[in-house]
Amino acid sequence: MNDEKKEGIPQDTEGKAVAGPERDAPGSGGGGKSRFFLVLSAILGLLLVGVVAFYNVPAFHLLLHPHAGGDNAAVTADKYTCGMHPFILSDKPGNCPICGMTLTKVESAPAPAAAAAVSPAPAASPSGGARKLLFYRNPMNPKITSQSPAKDEMGMDFVPVYEDETKGGGGANLPEGYATVQVGAERIRLAGIQSALAVRETIRPPVRAAGIVVPDERRVRRVQAKIDGWVEKLHSNFTGQLVTKGQPLLEIYSPELVATQREYLLARAGVDRMKESPYEDARQMSSGLAQAARTRLKLFDVPESVIEELERTGKVQRTVTLNAPASGYVSGKEVFEGTRVSPGMDLLTVTDLSSVWIEADLYEYEAQSVRVGQTATLETVSDPGTKLKGRVSFIYPTFSTETRTLKVRFEFPNPGLRLKPQMYVNVALDLHGVTGVVIPDSALIETGVRQIVFVDAGDGTFEPREVKVGVRGDGKAQILSGVKAGENVAVRANFLLDSESKLRAALMKMTGGASAPSQPQPPPQPQGQGDNTGRGGGK
Repeated sequence: MNDEKKEGIPQDTEGKAVAGPERDAPGSGGGGKSRFFLVLSAILGLLLVGVVAFYNVPAFHLLLHPHAGGDNAAVTADKYTCGMHPFILSDKPGNCPICGMTLTKVESAPAPAAAAAVSPAPAASPSGGARKLLFYRNPMNPKITSQSPAKDEMGMDFVPVYEDETKGGGGANLPEGYATVQVGAERIRLAGIQSALAVRETIRPPVRAAGIVVPDERRVRRVQAKIDGWVEKLHSNFTGQLVTKGQPLLEIYSPELVATQREYLLARAGVDRMKESPYEDARQMSSGLAQAARTRLKLFDVPESVIEELERTGKVQRTVTLNAPASGYVSGKEVFEGTRVSPGMDLLTVTDLSSVWIEADLYEYEAQSVRVGQTATLETVSDPGTKLKGRVSFIYPTFSTETRTLKVRFEFPNPGLRLKPQMYVNVALDLHGVTGVVIPDSALIETGVRQIVFVDAGDGTFEPREVKVGVRGDGKAQILSGVKAGENVAVRANFLLDSESKLRAALMKMTGGASAPSQPQPPPQPQGQGDNTGRGGGK
C-alpha cells in the first residue's frame, strides 16, 4: 500500500507528496480562493490608508471634501441658529428645540484668503507718501495680530497697523504710557481738533461763595429792667418797628423809683436848709446825700430829661420812660403792657442794620489765599444789578466737621436796607493776580494723578507732555512747567488724541517701536475650517 499513489495528491517520482507552489499550480481547485483573498486584503489596505490620509493630510482632505470658505468652494453653506440659544445650529430652517423660536440665518465670515483678495490699498502717510503696512491687530485685543486681513470672534475686521503709527518720536521726555501722535490735515478737520496759543499773562483766581446775611453783633442792643415794676405803656409794641436813638420805648411803674424820687427831693430840700449852717461838715453831708440820690436815679436808667423835670417841678412822677439806646429796628419783644418786670429781664432788642455781616463757607484750597482786609463784591438774587463793596473782617480759626469748609466773615454797608438778615447772597473775592504762562483750561486732560496736554508741533504732530498747574480762573489755567509761551496746545477733541497716543504707546511697547511681532498669533478661525477636532484627526 505504501507504494501506491494517493488519489488527488501530486507525488514526485519517488512517491512523496509535492508541497508549496506546486500545489497551487494553475488549473488546480485551490488557486482561485487564494487570489481572491489577496485582492480583498489589498483593497482593505488601500481603504485604511485613505481614511488615515483623509483625517491627517489636509491637502488630501480638501481634495475629497472641500469645506465652505476654502479655496475650492465658491459659496459657504447656510447655517441657522436661535437668537436666545446661540449654541443651537442647524443646516436648514426650523424652530428652536428649546424655546420654539424661529431659527435665523447666520452670515458666514469669509476666509482669510478671500479677505486678502479684497484687502484695502496702502494708505497714504501724513506727508503724502505710501505708508508701510506692518501687520493687522485685533480691534478689541491689540496683543492678537495677523500678517493678513482677518476677523475676530465678533466678526470685526482686524485694524491695519502702519510703520508711522509705531514710531513714538519726541525723545525720552514723553509721559509714561503716551506716544507722539501724527495725523493728517484731513483727519484733524474731521476730528475737530483745534489748538490755542500759550501766552504769558496775569490770571486772577476767583473765589466765589454763597453767604448768608446776619446782623452785626456789635450793633445789637438789649433794653433790660434794673428794678421791679410793671409795664404801664409800650410806645414800641411790635417787632420790626424802626426806632431812633432817644425815642421813648416804654413806661414803667416802680415803687422803688417813686421812693428814690422822693429821697432826691428831700435831699435837695436839706441842701437848701443847710446853706445857712455854720458847720461845713453839715453842708457837705446834705449835698452828698442829694448827689447820691440823683446818681441812683441815673443808674436806674431814668432819662436825664426826667431828672431835670423832677428838679424843676418838685413833683414825683408815677412812671418812668425808658428811651431807645440806639437807632435800629425792634428785633425782639419780650413784654406786653401790664407785664411785671424784674431786674435783669430782657424787655426789647434793638438792632442797627446800617451795616451787616456776611458769613460764607470756603473750601480748603480757596481759604488758603484769603486774607483779612481783602476787598469783596456782593450780588443778590433779588437785585441782580446791584453790587456792593465790602471787605473780609474775620476768618474763623476752625473748620466745619460736617462740610469741611472754613467760615469767613465779610462786612458790608447796607444802604436802604437792601441786605436783610437771613438773606442769601453771592460773594466774590478780588484776589491779587498771578503772572505766568496761561493756557485754556480745556487743554488739560486730568488723569487723577497728573495733568497732560498735547502740544501742536506742526505738520499734524501732537506731542503729549505732563504739566504742573498753578491757579485757575475764568476758564484758564496757569502752567508752572511743561509748556512754554508761544507753543500751541490742543483744546478741542484732545480726548481723541489721548486715546490714540495711549494706543500707539501700547503698540510701541509690544512691537519694540518699529516692526511687527516676530511670532504673531493667528486669528481665530470659524468653526469647521482647519479644525479636525472631534473627527478623529487629533494626534
